[in-house]
Amino acid sequence: MVFRRQAQEDFKVEPVSSPEMDALIERCGNIYRGRPDWIMEPDDHIKTINFAKSICSETARLTTLAIGIQISGSARATWLQEQVDKVYSKIREWVEYGCAYGTVIIKPNGESLEVFTPADFMVIDRDNLNINGIIFFDHYEQDGKYYTRLEYHRFKEEKNGDKTTYPYYISNKAYVSKSQSSKGDPIPLSRTKWAGMMEESPPITKGEGEKLDGPMFGVLRMPGANNIDIDSPLGLPVFTDAIEEFKDLDVAYSRNVGEIFDSERIVLADDRLMYESGTPVKKFVGGAKNAAVKIARYVKNVFGSNPQEFYQEINPNLNTETRLAGINSLLSQIGYKCGYSNGYFVFNESTGIATATQIESENQRTVQFIKDIRDKLEECIKGAVYGLSVYADIYELNPAGNYKIDFDFGEIYYNRQEERERAIRLVSSGLMTKEYYLEKYEGFTKQEATEMVSVVEQKEKEKMKVDFFGKEE
Repeated sequence: MVFRRQAQEDFKVEPVSSPEMDALIERCGNIYRGRPDWIMEPDDHIKTINFAKSICSETARLTTLAIGIQISGSARATWLQEQVDKVYSKIREWVEYGCAYGTVIIKPNGESLEVFTPADFMVIDRDNLNINGIIFFDHYEQDGKYYTRLEYHRFKEEKNGDKTTYPYYISNKAYVSKSQSSKGDPIPLSRTKWAGMMEESPPITKGEGEKLDGPMFGVLRMPGANNIDIDSPLGLPVFTDAIEEFKDLDVAYSRNVGEIFDSERIVLADDRLMYESGTPVKKFVGGAKNAAVKIARYVKNVFGSNPQEFYQEINPNLNTETRLAGINSLLSQIGYKCGYSNGYFVFNESTGIATATQIESENQRTVQFIKDIRDKLEECIKGAVYGLSVYADIYELNPAGNYKIDFDFGEIYYNRQEERERAIRLVSSGLMTKEYYLEKYEGFTKQEATEMVSVVEQKEKEKMKVDFFGKEE
């Protein structure tokens, strides 16, 4: 909040997000981190199983399953591919954050790409659901000092006679402090790790002053309408509609675990039937003396008031099956509200949490849900790569050139071995090239596959020549 207020003062701007939207994102963030608001005191006996994390993780896994990003067309394309490859392993993690917070932004950082959650940016201007003005908050710590950079991106309307242009500007301001909770004092960028960045960029346009195709960042916004703040350019976390069910699930789980914990066998035994726990008893067993005999912890020593000696066992009955049925009902309802098909999440004693991947026909809702997020991810990556390309122009990092982005995703439901066998049959029938098979199914690069096929074909030609003319003496 300190830096949000400082950003408003420095750049004379106001955020467009509503308090209701900010509160929801903060609440969902806490739920995702395993700190929901219904977990109050330690003695409440309500624990959280953090199923929100499981929902976000599974959604990100399916979304990025076997994802491929290929950029081609020029030397600029090669450079862009190198930058994307640096963060390829983080894409699944970034998508999970997008599921948890509703929106994340991916933008250039001078070296490659990085992700920002709503806690680290503030939307200033929007055009419908498109973000046109935004301030990013970047932080790092070094030698006990805390550095923060405010990076303000925006389009600005400018008039030059009868002509109106919309150049893009980036402004940077940095601060250093001895505390994370204080903004500290202004510091030149040259004295930070951000040295080399411009405090104020020149007007950024396309050739002949034309407006950029979009902002210099990509926005991953979860699909679906925002019913909390209709005018907000931010999306809702994927589990927003299931918050109450998450609470019920935690209660149901805690009650079941508590019942199991309290179900220990209890034996009530007359004090005349035993020695008090820990009392030394002199006995001779096999010629050796026992120093002491202790009663089991589940045995309770009771005072016998009747002439007869008293003994009773208590074995509580568990309602495990009934409780698991209730938990499964909640899991199914949560999955549906989050976008999955009915029964996608089920708890079974023998298999644990399982997904209904065996029955593709019953999971069309899941398939559509994941496809919608993949479309949003493609749009986000294209925006981030475009920002990288413009960034390369500004700082002259690489020669300008055209590029093309191709995406490839794995099938949500498929058997890889069956798919490989089918591909081999297509190669045998001449409907698929050997190079394509080696690249897609065996993990070779395009160049490696080409060289391998070339070597094999050359050997086959030599063998055919020897077989036809006979082996030379």
